[in-house]
Amino acid sequence: MSNAALSSTPVAAAPEAAGIDWLRLDQQLCFALYASSLAMTKLYKPLLSPLGLTYPQYLVMLVLWETDGLAVSALGQRLGLDSGTLTPLLKRLESQGLVQRRRSEQDERRVDIHLTDSGRQLREQAVSIPEQLACASACSLDELQALTRQLQDLRSSVLHHLEQADRTLPPG
Repeated sequence: MSNAALSSTPVAAAPEAAGIDWLRLDQQLCFALYASSLAMTKLYKPLLSPLGLTYPQYLVMLVLWETDGLAVSALGQRLGLDSGTLTPLLKRLESQGLVQRRRSEQDERRVDIHLTDSGRQLREQAVSIPEQLACASACSLDELQALTRQLQDLRSSVLHHLEQADRTLPPG
């Protein structure tokens, strides 16, 4: 990706004029997101352990609790995961008796993921996890919802930028 593609949005003031050293680690949004993600994953581990789920498996279950019977491709798209990452997660969940992988009746090339009764019942055990997370974060529900929206907007903007940059790159 070219530098022009990365700097398409103007910055209000040059970093030097703002009196900020933008090359300090604590000034990096990417590091704040990365370190926060690591901390969140660490926080989830003891909450998910009684359910027998890893954090990525929990994300899969969250999507299936919303919409059971999704195609593997739709599930991967929703989570931003490729099939090479998603397939082992699904196999593990299937071996735990939480999901079933079935060929679609409409299109044999498509594999759909369905919750089992055990997978549906696990939702009841997981219902307290968001509240426990909120307590651990020391943030109000409104603050957490606002932060979630901001991060969703950030992700959307970054993905849009990447799509635009991909369109301007020469093939090759």
